[in-house]
Amino acid sequence: MLKLNVAALKQRISTSSGIRTVGKLHSARGVLTARIDASVGELCQIHRHHGEPVLAEVIGFEGPHAQLMCFHEPEGLANGLEIEALGRSVRVPTGPALLGRVLDGLAEPIDGGPPIRAPRKRATLARPPAAMKRPPVAEVFGTGQRVIDGLLTFGKGQRVGLFAGSGVGKSTLLGDIARYASSDVNIIVLVGERGREVRPFLDDCLKEQGLARSVVFVATSDETPLMRLRAVTSALAVADDFRAAGANVLFLLDSLTRLATAQREIGLQRGEPPGARGYPPSAMQLLASVLERLGNSDKGSITGILTVLVDGDDHNEPVADAARSILDGHVVLTRKLAQRGHFPAVDVLKSVSRVFNDVCSPGQIEAAMKVRALLSAYEEAYDLIQIGAYTTGANPQVDRALQLLPAVNTYLCQRCNAPTAVEDARNALLQLGQAWQFGVG
Repeated sequence: MLKLNVAALKQRISTSSGIRTVGKLHSARGVLTARIDASVGELCQIHRHHGEPVLAEVIGFEGPHAQLMCFHEPEGLANGLEIEALGRSVRVPTGPALLGRVLDGLAEPIDGGPPIRAPRKRATLARPPAAMKRPPVAEVFGTGQRVIDGLLTFGKGQRVGLFAGSGVGKSTLLGDIARYASSDVNIIVLVGERGREVRPFLDDCLKEQGLARSVVFVATSDETPLMRLRAVTSALAVADDFRAAGANVLFLLDSLTRLATAQREIGLQRGEPPGARGYPPSAMQLLASVLERLGNSDKGSITGILTVLVDGDDHNEPVADAARSILDGHVVLTRKLAQRGHFPAVDVLKSVSRVFNDVCSPGQIEAAMKVRALLSAYEEAYDLIQIGAYTTGANPQVDRALQLLPAVNTYLCQRCNAPTAVEDARNALLQLGQAWQFGVG
């Protein structure tokens, strides 16, 4: 009796040339629904009566119907339109051919340059490196910023959150880090940005020097949530490829909050239950999935710096809270420092690098603790000092903090386009530490 491997036969038929899997558009209420044999993550084309087909992706199921979302705002859709399953998920070009280019969420050029001709492509969805195969974070990652390299030293493969409200110098700091960081390649993702802010970031913050060794992905606030989401996953695929080739990659995402917002829109439209502030479970899971794809592998590293927007300077909102629990450190930019003209507006006492003790020498660790003690002594007496109620001699530590504060602020503040080498930042910190004669810890 003839035996057939039905599953293998169906797979062979579905991938054979000349065989099309089609269905009909059933409804369009937020998400599109269609009766079609397609899997989650598969691309589909919607054939309109007029114009080019519309590209969509299967994002879920509701009963017998597939739920789809378009990559661009759909126009000219009508009930009963033919939908064709393409039998593949999103794949993007990778490699050095992308350097210096500005791309959309599907890695298509938007900078007016020629089409990208890359020798290979990668799927945007992939598993992170296995936990037992991740080398520990053990090497310093220089940013060119004294306050970070001295007091909050990063390591290669670390994931750090940049927590900031609006107008505190976040974009300027990101641009400076992208230009002067000790990375081989930068992958920069701008998600949910206002369209008018993209060119100023590229021209004024990143500049030609930074763009030359960067790949920039842009999905502005007016684009569909799926396109905003895929901008991040496409960027991760490109970063994965550079890491697999042995490069030390810097992954800059602005912002993690807007990524979570995009997933919130997708999740709610496909019927997920809302949680805190409307975020469904998939939004928090997405944060973990994205962050775990960063880090070290046995070949290279991806160091992540991801901004987290704090509305009204609320550092306990759901995305900030979830991100802090996964990240390897956080740098807090405060409005109070920005209003004083203190840039970068890093609040050292509220910031921490969880790998600091792993990548720094004992001398630097002790010096950093002393500077923190100095800043803490000043902060505790700040209100009294401002109203003139503090009396010199009342507290020896506060007296010494007031004497050393100008030198400390000179160290913490830094102009744009004025990078400091890691060794110079370390030596200057050691000198500050020696001037603080009080104990720490």
